[in-house]
Amino acid sequence: MSAPVFRRILLKLSGEALMGSQGFGIDPAMAARIAGEVDEVRKLGVQIGIVVGGGNFIRGVAASESGIDRVVADQMGMLATVINGLALQDALEKLGCHTRVTTAIEIREVAEPFIRRRSVRHLEKGRVVIFAAGTGSPYFSTDTAAALRAIEIKADVILKATKVDGVYDADPQKVSEAKMFSHINYLDVLSRELKVMDTTAISMCMDNSVQIIVFNLNVPGNLKRVILGEKIGSLVSR
Repeated sequence: MSAPVFRRILLKLSGEALMGSQGFGIDPAMAARIAGEVDEVRKLGVQIGIVVGGGNFIRGVAASESGIDRVVADQMGMLATVINGLALQDALEKLGCHTRVTTAIEIREVAEPFIRRRSVRHLEKGRVVIFAAGTGSPYFSTDTAAALRAIEIKADVILKATKVDGVYDADPQKVSEAKMFSHINYLDVLSRELKVMDTTAISMCMDNSVQIIVFNLNVPGNLKRVILGEKIGSLVSR
């Protein structure tokens, strides 16, 4: 197929995706590669929103387990997503792609606050909108933020970028016989406790009929293949 099958998408990136082969922080070459794939899809006329995690710097849950207050740890994690959002914005704009970073917590000197109508207008104008700082509240993951933003902007699909080919019944990096699902419904994801997205995010998607496609971002060109309707990864839906 030569035409996109989705009009508006929400791309969920982990912070680790920007880390590349490094053990910490941001690999500019990896950020540039991801930006190139996003820009290629944008040129097809697809409206793109992105939620990026902060795990390449800090994870709120892990930080709280080490002794930091959970609310403070989650706030640190939100700020880490802002750093990643700015890095991704820089990589995209070097390609001539107009972007906006919006944040769920106010940092007006750095990015504009999230306002749903304004963000939708940016998308309609062909700008890539990066949603940073999660939901703005502690105890919610960036998976939940991705589900929330997808619902708010009326995205056709959430594209969950991972380092494996799709959703498996076990960790394929630990279990060689793990089976990949080409299609699985929300309830099976929840009942099997599969680590697609956290339970809050899956429940929100189920309640609002937002389908999720889980695919391997480490395979160059996969994002475009998904957009063009190729059977890449795993579909989570009803």
